[in-house]
Amino acid sequence: MSNFKIIPVLDILNSICVHAIKGERSQYAPLKSYMFGSSDPHAIVETLHDKYEFNELYIADLDAIMKNKPNSDIIINLIQNYDIRIMLDSGVSTKDDINAIFELGIKDIIIGLETLGNLEVIKSTLSVLGSENIIVSIDMYLEKVITKIKELKFKSIPDIVKIIGDLGVSKIILLDLFRVGQKLGGISPLYLRLRNKFDGEIYVGGGIKNLSDIQTFNDNEFSGVLIGTALYDGTIKIQKLRNLIYKYDTSTRNI
Repeated sequence: MSNFKIIPVLDILNSICVHAIKGERSQYAPLKSYMFGSSDPHAIVETLHDKYEFNELYIADLDAIMKNKPNSDIIINLIQNYDIRIMLDSGVSTKDDINAIFELGIKDIIIGLETLGNLEVIKSTLSVLGSENIIVSIDMYLEKVITKIKELKFKSIPDIVKIIGDLGVSKIILLDLFRVGQKLGGISPLYLRLRNKFDGEIYVGGGIKNLSDIQTFNDNEFSGVLIGTALYDGTIKIQKLRNLIYKYDTSTRNI
């Protein structure tokens, strides 16, 4: 698949990067990795960008999602100091939230079903920003939707993805919080069904175990994977990952 992306994940809580496991946010501890000697977001992004040459990151601002206290200064600093593209999940609930994120200079705004207030927010945002800047995160736990939106609460994931697609959304993330931080591996039959039914870009977060997993998602024409634990703990070696990315796309080169 052309331009398949492998995107490092950073979860920020209490203004530091943390290791996310199964969505149990009260248990998240400071991120520790052989790749960098700090849990400070600035130091980690500097290493990822300058040493390992990543130019695209996924950031979940858990302070914004959990406490409505976004780390705007951190995000602005990262954008100003590094030539990186950021997918930002900052707990969007309203159109005003989206406008605030857009004003920071974020080009890939994630609208997570976990925090979204209603579907009208997606409609109105698409009419202003267009589909290129919007990514809807299909937030799940054990393949059941996590949402406050009444009309989605008891629907199946395929039905929800169809509803989102019918609104005009062209990019989604399949994010099962149960799989986050666990390196469970494999590809869900549900995800394969969704790939066959959704015409846009699909990214997958949670559960990536090794290079074989990444290859499987690429072979099945997903648009990319979000990777954290397996990269940071050394399960996936950075040089082998670099070689794989070059294999996928020698023109764009994510790292």
